[in-house]
Amino acid sequence: MTIRRRKRICSILILFLGSILFVLPTIGQSLQSPDGKITFNYDVDEYDKHVLKYSIDYTGKNVVKPSVLGITNWYENLEVEKTVDTTVNTEWFPIYGERSVVKDHYNQRTIVLKRKKNNHERLWVIVRAYNEGIAFRYYFPEDPQRGGSYLTIDEEKTNFKFEPGAECWFAPYAQAVYTKLPLKNWTGQSERPLTIKLNNGIYLSLAEAALVEHSRTKFYIAKDEEDIVRCAMYGRVEQLGPYATPWRVVMVAAKATELLQNNDLILNLNEPNKIRTTSWITPGKVMRINDLTTTSAKKAIDFAAKHNIEYVHFDTKWYGIETFVESDPQKTYGPELNMKEVVDYGKSKGVGVWLYVNQRALYNYLDEILPIYKSWGISGIKFGFVWVGSQFWTTWLHNAVKKCADYNLMVDIHDEYRPTGFSRTYPNLLTQEGIRGNEEFPDGNLNTILPFTRFIAGSADYTIVYYSRRHLKPHLQNAPENKVLKNTAAHQMALSVIFYSPLQYIYWYDNPEDIHGEPEIEFFDQLKTVWDNTKILNGEIGEYISVARKNKNKWFIGAITNNDGRTITIPFNFLTPGKRYRLSVYTDGGEKVKTRTRVAIKRQIITSKVTLKFRLLPRGGCAMIAEEI
Repeated sequence: MTIRRRKRICSILILFLGSILFVLPTIGQSLQSPDGKITFNYDVDEYDKHVLKYSIDYTGKNVVKPSVLGITNWYENLEVEKTVDTTVNTEWFPIYGERSVVKDHYNQRTIVLKRKKNNHERLWVIVRAYNEGIAFRYYFPEDPQRGGSYLTIDEEKTNFKFEPGAECWFAPYAQAVYTKLPLKNWTGQSERPLTIKLNNGIYLSLAEAALVEHSRTKFYIAKDEEDIVRCAMYGRVEQLGPYATPWRVVMVAAKATELLQNNDLILNLNEPNKIRTTSWITPGKVMRINDLTTTSAKKAIDFAAKHNIEYVHFDTKWYGIETFVESDPQKTYGPELNMKEVVDYGKSKGVGVWLYVNQRALYNYLDEILPIYKSWGISGIKFGFVWVGSQFWTTWLHNAVKKCADYNLMVDIHDEYRPTGFSRTYPNLLTQEGIRGNEEFPDGNLNTILPFTRFIAGSADYTIVYYSRRHLKPHLQNAPENKVLKNTAAHQMALSVIFYSPLQYIYWYDNPEDIHGEPEIEFFDQLKTVWDNTKILNGEIGEYISVARKNKNKWFIGAITNNDGRTITIPFNFLTPGKRYRLSVYTDGGEKVKTRTRVAIKRQIITSKVTLKFRLLPRGGCAMIAEEI
């Protein structure tokens, strides 16, 4: 080989190796989850402006490629001063939830950053590695010499890079329909959580936790980019240090069902309960009063008492037209409604009262109405049409929940608000909307996506409808598709188990006179809304799901399919071995069942060794109760 040829080969090799060093940042440090399956790798990239980068591996497979960590002006020219490691392995006991005991186990590393040309300021990147995923946040500490600083946060540089071929379930706003998309060419920004299926079959969910007084963050993909998800703050944040941003969360799972099974991770990233006495926080079922009079309210209370429904609810217009400034929530609108009389009557029947109050009235009258509602004996307030996104409204809203706690009032937040775990800190916030619920009459396709997307964030007030069908209500004969139920009766029953909400609205749009003694109503009569244990049995996003939840000695089971009929298999190995259970099964029976709702009921004795198959109709489902005997 000639010397010239040898030099040329050497030159090519040097250029090739140099290019590798240039494009691949050094990921030299790592933090592992307690079970060792998830690894968070990080280092300052000396080849790219000294930016802090990270990657995530799961069972030896890369799930997040080298991506950027950084916020506002803490982005370039960084170096790691030191790190501090801690481990937490504990349990806590929520006053209500999807399970009675929550495990909180993680390895934490605090990465202390400084700028290369500044010896005073520091930024901490706090990283937690759970068996369920990775969480990290930015913390601005107090300067030991100068004290807390004035902070202006305009941009978050955090991004998430993936191998080509990933797909996600995209929703541009909280009450939108989900669309399955590749990680490119999005129109608008994605709501949180964002669930992603990688090309290697692993599932991720990008979420936000502990958003209390910050600006909401959504996700976006920049024009002409692919497979890079970036963070979009709603607007500027101004704070006094020391200050911690919300958590960015990357949940990782081998199966989609594990994402929902592991959604306690969001709660774990929030502060513990701050309400000293919680006996007044009592979840339950609730039915809306559609005719806003004292007479109708008492009729609804009688129905609720008969059917084990803990609350009735006065919706919009009880204090006037909600959008008018002069509508005053300190008093009822019109002489036909005496709120104190209704509340007292409800108490005599063991039924509480909730009131809807629009954002406009809440903002103008919150401090005035809270002592009034407590004196009336009101159980809780449903906030309506709340503003979300900005730091101002985020802070205002959570402060309003805190104020309600001072007056022993529970809260349900409606419209675009999505939870990030604040119910752990202030459990008087029972539930919230932030979902395309039954007010929009969605089909089975959406309902089989929601458990793997929206419900990862926490409870959702879906407002379950049961009787709003054309053949059951003559006035709906010519109603448009978005005003009648598309899904079967058994599908609707199953949703009350699958869709977790401590305050579970049932019979939305229905009245007591709509119910004609259908035998399956016994299921709703027995239904609970909080659970000692929850098992996600099986499912695939947008196809089907089955869930089992335990309350004392009863298991409630729900299964639904999308718009296609299918046969599903449900194993009962979640039951206690050696015990016998009486199983009541509620399925769509079709024409052979002569009741108006055509729900078939079957009883049998089972054990944990039993596996049953169910043929579900298109948009169908089945609901079950297994009671230990």
